This record gives sequence, C-alpha cells and structure tokens, in this order.
Amino acid sequence: MARAANQGSRRHAGAKQPATGHFAPSEVSRQLSALEFAIINLMYGYQRWVELCMEAIPLRGLAALDILVLHAVNHRARRRRLAEICMVLNIGDSHLVSFALKKLIAAELVVVEQHGRERLYASTPAGDAACLAYRKVRERHLVPGLAVVSESRGNLAREAVFLRTLSGIYDQAGRLAMAESPHEPTPPPVRTKR
Repeated sequence: MARAANQGSRRHAGAKQPATGHFAPSEVSRQLSALEFAIINLMYGYQRWVELCMEAIPLRGLAALDILVLHAVNHRARRRRLAEICMVLNIGDSHLVSFALKKLIAAELVVVEQHGRERLYASTPAGDAACLAYRKVRERHLVPGLAVVSESRGNLAREAVFLRTLSGIYDQAGRLAMAESPHEPTPPPVRTKR
C-alpha cells in the first residue's frame, strides 16, 4: 500500500502542476483586461442589436447567428458553400452554421442547391427582401449615431482594420496556446451536467 502511494506521488511529481502563489499581471495585461471587457460588452450589444433590428422589419424568431448567416449568404448575391460561410464569419464549428442554415431554409429565407457533391446556399427573394429591410433600419437608426463617433475618432474603416488585426492576434495566440498545451494524459472535459 505504501509502495503504491510512493509510486503515485513520483508519477505526479513529474507532471506539470498548476502554478500557485501570487500572480502579478503586467500593465499591458491589465489594460488588455479592460479592452476584453469592452469587447464582451460590444459583442453582446451587437448581437442584441442584430436581433432587434431584424424584429423591427418585422421578422421575429431568429437568433443573432441565424441573421448573420443570412447576411453572409446574401452578400453580393453569390451562392456560397458551408465552408465559405464559416470562413467569412470566422466560425470554427461548422455545426452551428449548418443548424442556422437549416432554420433559414425552413423559414424560406435561404435555398440550397446541389451541384455534384457540393451544396450551395443562396438567399431567396424573401431573404433578399429581409436583408434589404434590415439595411434600411440600420441606415435609419444605427448609422447616425456611428457618424458622430466616426467624426470624433476618425474613419470607421481604421477601426475595422484594428478589430480585424485584433482578431488575427487572438487566433494566433489560441494556436500557440494549443501547441504549448500538454497532450498526454488528456484531462476529462469539465463536467457541466448534474
């Protein structure tokens, strides 16, 4: 019994243990936390705006992701593959986009065309009309407020470049973190069900 306990403690001694003690974040890290909190607020505020804008058309019952997928399909009136929609929206889980597409097809806002082994998605006339009505509501209610911000801060296109750059930095940091993480033994996933 003592030998087994000894072997167990030796086995765990070689494994990486979580760092304990006080962690003092750098000044940049503290500023980054403030930026990330602002991004979280922006993210959920944007999702709420997308849903409320679509309800103002009125077209109710779609989640923010469904609406964003509809706009990605409708953009430039091109037929798009699932992988292209995922890439445009920077969504790694294609099942989320696939489920949104099924909802949009059921709502007759998107149609799917089979071309050999490929499935191409396009917006229907009802989907086109919904996107156009969305743009009109956006122009009427969102653009004037952003015009004020744009005049005081500079061009919104610069802000868009900054956010895209930030997205790329987070993607790269995620890949580096994944490459650094230990692969064996794989810990069990966090338990979320009772």
